[in-house]
Amino acid sequence: MVQVSMKLEMKDTPGQLVRALKPISDTGGNIIAVIHQRESLTRAEVIDVQVVIELPEKRLEELVARMNEQGVTVQRIGTERLIHKKSLILIGHIMHTDLTDTVDHIDTTGYAEVSELELIMPAIAEPSSARMMIKATNAEAMNKALEILRQVARKKDILVIESLEENG
Repeated sequence: MVQVSMKLEMKDTPGQLVRALKPISDTGGNIIAVIHQRESLTRAEVIDVQVVIELPEKRLEELVARMNEQGVTVQRIGTERLIHKKSLILIGHIMHTDLTDTVDHIDTTGYAEVSELELIMPAIAEPSSARMMIKATNAEAMNKALEILRQVARKKDILVIESLEENG
């Protein structure tokens, strides 16, 4: 399987999004994310939709052909650059120690980024907890990003619990 992001353009008519997504399952693909903002109409009454999918190797050409048959234009195709991922738990005063700064230390590296973040704050004076997903270009980049996070967490007195699973 390969992960692919696509920017699609289609007519803004009822049912068109379903017609655009059906070829993904027809070619053995799995939808990971769909971003559909209806207010972003262009002059020609078309809408842009971003999708991220997992697709069996060598099925991309077939998928694009099937989408074109449905009246969907594929404007851009890109393979996922950040393929290594790791899920972590952070515990401490995450918000009070500047969450943006913590995330920026990883996102500004160019080789890793925080792709998901779920935060739970029980009370203002109580420690919070967060689940963070980091994605990186390769295993070495992931190790560098994790070391950056560990250093930042030590300075901010945040406990980092790393998953035992490889690449996930």
